[in-house]
Amino acid sequence: MEPIKVGLLGFGTVGCGTYTVLRRNQEEIKRRAGRGIEIARIAVRDPAKARTALASVDAADAGSVEVTSDFNAVVDDPSIDIVAEMIGGTGIARELVLRAIANRKHVVTANKALLAVHGTEIFEAAHANGVMVAFEAAVAGGIPIIKALREGLTANRIEYIAGIINGTTNYILSEMRDRGLDFATALKAAQALGYAEADPTFDIEGVDAAHKATIMSAIAFGVPVQFDKAYVEGISRLAAIDIRYAEELGYRIKLLGIARRTAKGIELRVHPTLIPAKRLLANVEGAMNAVVVHGDAVGTTLYYGKGAGAEPTASAVVADLVDVTRLHTADPEHRVPHLAFQRDRLSDTPILPIDEVTSGYYLRLRVADVTGVLADITRILAAAGISIDALLQKESEQVDDHGKGETDIILITHETVEKNVNAAISGIEALRTVVSKVTKLRMEALN
Repeated sequence: MEPIKVGLLGFGTVGCGTYTVLRRNQEEIKRRAGRGIEIARIAVRDPAKARTALASVDAADAGSVEVTSDFNAVVDDPSIDIVAEMIGGTGIARELVLRAIANRKHVVTANKALLAVHGTEIFEAAHANGVMVAFEAAVAGGIPIIKALREGLTANRIEYIAGIINGTTNYILSEMRDRGLDFATALKAAQALGYAEADPTFDIEGVDAAHKATIMSAIAFGVPVQFDKAYVEGISRLAAIDIRYAEELGYRIKLLGIARRTAKGIELRVHPTLIPAKRLLANVEGAMNAVVVHGDAVGTTLYYGKGAGAEPTASAVVADLVDVTRLHTADPEHRVPHLAFQRDRLSDTPILPIDEVTSGYYLRLRVADVTGVLADITRILAAAGISIDALLQKESEQVDDHGKGETDIILITHETVEKNVNAAISGIEALRTVVSKVTKLRMEALN
């Protein structure tokens, strides 16, 4: 049987990694797919640079791959069966993916932003044209979390997903905890090692993780992708002192992507989160990724591995190429649905605003060291229906204008609705004895 032909759009880190893995493991892949998988054409802005990279991987085979700067020529080529989009972003990538689908070509992509923002449009177009869009590499790199959610856990009613799904922020938080660094210093260290981009905004502000959480939530709960409704909060304002206090209380702070089913709707949020230090997820360090999924039948499952890098991500891309090759001639109505649920059975369950989310909370505030201040704070919390689970009091070296000392008070609350916490914080900050804004962090027990 003739090999299936792939047109590769982009030949950066992931594109080159995909070519490398396909060449190195070509016989093993052919045995699994039932036919060969061949990268026939590559479209890049700089063909000369791509040819040099091809030759460095396999000089003998490099000449058989056509390299062009005309992206449309690859997408329109009738001999190409699968278009693998490795460009990134939501501009030209969207146009090329939709054009490939209109040409009845299957698509494999690692582009989480594209799917989180335009997934509904892309999946509808793919259904109308009877083609597949595969995207394992879009979430958590080499960890096969999409296949687990779409197929492996299909018997389950998924209750929640909580994931460390951005290696840059996890590395920064690990450095802040292990070495006592402030955020800015830890970010510079991550950039020096190549874990963070020169412009790290998408990573450190939680946008990248929110793209991935949006995709996972759609598959887990059978809803359309709705990135615009996700709550997104990054780590750029996280203070080293809160990491230290959390540690003293038995918690570690991680940037989590969370999708949870509740009676009122679906929680979809990304933010720094306190996790009990004894949880496996709390002990995922450095640039590694991990996702916890809780299903009603299977219970809690954990998926751990490298969330980025050339070959870990290429592992997921090639797995998608194999899946598409296996199902290339299958009846479109009998393929695994893009979002796990049949498209006419997707739910309109609402995504909850962050004010309606239920969580435990970490609150840190600085107060004048005077009698009665703690009683005032607990009175305000009680009036809002919030009970305290733990309390830590730390003397500060600072003094106020009258020479009196100041104290840091750290409170851990039991679970409550966020709007109640916000109301209590407003009351606390209005107290004359409170000399700072209240720092608020959410908590997840992951029971």
